[in-house]
Amino acid sequence: MEHAGGCLCGVTRYKVAGDPIRVLYCHCNDCKKQTSAPYSVVASYAKDQVSFESLNSLKTYESIGDSGNVVKRSFCGRCGSPVFSEVEVLPDVILIKAGTFDNAAWLKPSMEIYTKDRLQCAQIDPSIDSFPGPRPK
Repeated sequence: MEHAGGCLCGVTRYKVAGDPIRVLYCHCNDCKKQTSAPYSVVASYAKDQVSFESLNSLKTYESIGDSGNVVKRSFCGRCGSPVFSEVEVLPDVILIKAGTFDNAAWLKPSMEIYTKDRLQCAQIDPSIDSFPGPRPK
């Protein structure tokens, strides 16, 4: 299975090959600020499953996550769309922002993380795995 996506202005485009490792909701405060939404939906892929047509317009913001590790959040420098994130604790993984897929209807998150920061307006299906912080190792 292959899916394509990109930023709002279309200058940054990517393709993913195969199924994601996992799809999840993240309620952490940093994801909420980056997306300006009550949570972020991300699809995680091995880096070798993702190919980019152009990275020239991407900018990256680095912060320190709750774990004390670096989180890199890449976004289009032209339109501001958050495109993907990378976390130091998962060096071979890229977290694609679900809203950037050309068609994201197939995505079905199987868990939610950082529920300790969940907003009241962001109630998710209670039957999926739920963790107050990061996903346990």
